[in-house]
Amino acid sequence: MFKLYLVALKGLAVKETNRYLRIWIQTLVPPVITTSLYFIIFGNLIGKRIGEMEGFSYMEFIVPGLIMMSVITSSYSNVSSSFFSQKFQKNIEELLVAPVPTHIIIWGFVIGGLGRSILVGVLVTIISLLFVPLQVYSWSIVILTFLMTSILFSLAGLLNGIFAKSFDDVSIVPTFILQPLTYLGGVFFAISMLPPFWQFVSKFNPIVYMISGFRFGILGVIDVPILFSILISIVFVVVLYGFNWYLIEKGRGLRS
Repeated sequence: MFKLYLVALKGLAVKETNRYLRIWIQTLVPPVITTSLYFIIFGNLIGKRIGEMEGFSYMEFIVPGLIMMSVITSSYSNVSSSFFSQKFQKNIEELLVAPVPTHIIIWGFVIGGLGRSILVGVLVTIISLLFVPLQVYSWSIVILTFLMTSILFSLAGLLNGIFAKSFDDVSIVPTFILQPLTYLGGVFFAISMLPPFWQFVSKFNPIVYMISGFRFGILGVIDVPILFSILISIVFVVVLYGFNWYLIEKGRGLRS
């Protein structure tokens, strides 16, 4: 039975991987172009006026945030759009009636989001190396925060796909919630630069902890304790995973 589950997981993961690779111009190229523009506008033009930040040039400082922003967007949009498309086309009903555990369904979609975010993260990193040299402070922290963030937002995208009733619902959350939280999560600035009140408010933004942890892994500077950042990520992953499992298990918003 375990081997059959592995076959099912492999089938779902391969299907999700082929999906975003088949339309690579839409899934892999845009983050590269967007990041290049950020480097040219914010890093090169504006960065010269800002000077150093936390002991690094402004362009070096924003690299971890730009990588993490691409990872968050890619993992989230991949799973939310893919899951809703299958729900819209009634293909998801085949999974619900198949003798496949809910855990396999969840991880099949998460692996797809994880794979796309890894490819995007590598491409964005390559682009960043064309602008600034990077020396990684801690590979273990980089890999851990990268994987946790990708899994977390893949699960968040899955949750969006479950609740979405139209394609507009899939785009509303990234546009009005995810994107503002990402921009306010410390991509282009250090949280320590904010007034005390806004530093306190920023602590309720989960993306702050992920970007801060990833920046610590690359540059060695951090706005919040690294263990706390990792703990916050783990808590969100567990909560979102459990909520997704419950909704799929009960068929909430899935069975017509």
